[in-house]
Amino acid sequence: MNKLLILLLLCICLSLFSCYNSVNLQNSADAQTQDAKKVKDEYKRERREMVEQQIQARGIENTSVLEAMMKVPRHKFVPETLAKQSYTDSPLPIGLNQTISQPFIVAYMTEAADISKKDKVLEIGTGSGYQAAILGELAKEVYTIEIIPELAERSTQVLQQLGYKNVFVKAGNGYLGIPEQAPFDAIVVTAAPDEIPQALVDQLAVDGKMVIPIGTENQEMLVIKKTKKGVTERRTMKVRFVPMTGKPTE
Repeated sequence: MNKLLILLLLCICLSLFSCYNSVNLQNSADAQTQDAKKVKDEYKRERREMVEQQIQARGIENTSVLEAMMKVPRHKFVPETLAKQSYTDSPLPIGLNQTISQPFIVAYMTEAADISKKDKVLEIGTGSGYQAAILGELAKEVYTIEIIPELAERSTQVLQQLGYKNVFVKAGNGYLGIPEQAPFDAIVVTAAPDEIPQALVDQLAVDGKMVIPIGTENQEMLVIKKTKKGVTERRTMKVRFVPMTGKPTE
């Protein structure tokens, strides 16, 4: 009888211990969920402030661009150690001597490219993939090329994780563009060559626009439009981008 009683008590203790562990695990899971929600809500608040104070307040008016900037989680495209700085109005390093452009510049270039839902867009310089994601919110298709294979691979993974099925990353030389996918309704260049690459002009569709920083020490943003009569250029602002590499030798 004593043995049965001891066995019964042991079973009860094991059952209580199991219940205790289950409750603790559930409480821990609930706490983690709540913490994740707080972080998500905080990033959402910071994105809203970014759009209102850094972008809209400085003259960006295109509703679709503002909505895209509000939606895309910029903190997913920077190193984890810099996530808390991801919504400041500044470029941030992403490794390999490359940067993610400041939010205002991303919004400015996107608005200047004048993209619609039916457009095929080319981006030169994928980098982190952030600009490509913004373009992906607006265009039918985005083809983006990155000269550094590690960045091309990393940005592909992030874009896939975020569900961008209309953005296609290629590792290659941006000076050459992607001729097999041309013509493009818009081209956005996120690194600065010393002169406009002719291959990109050739791949721009008639009535298409290319937004590109030009120069070495003193860089300017150019908005180029291709018409049936030729190409027009409009210089808009002083900028500072990483230099575009891979220029073909003569």
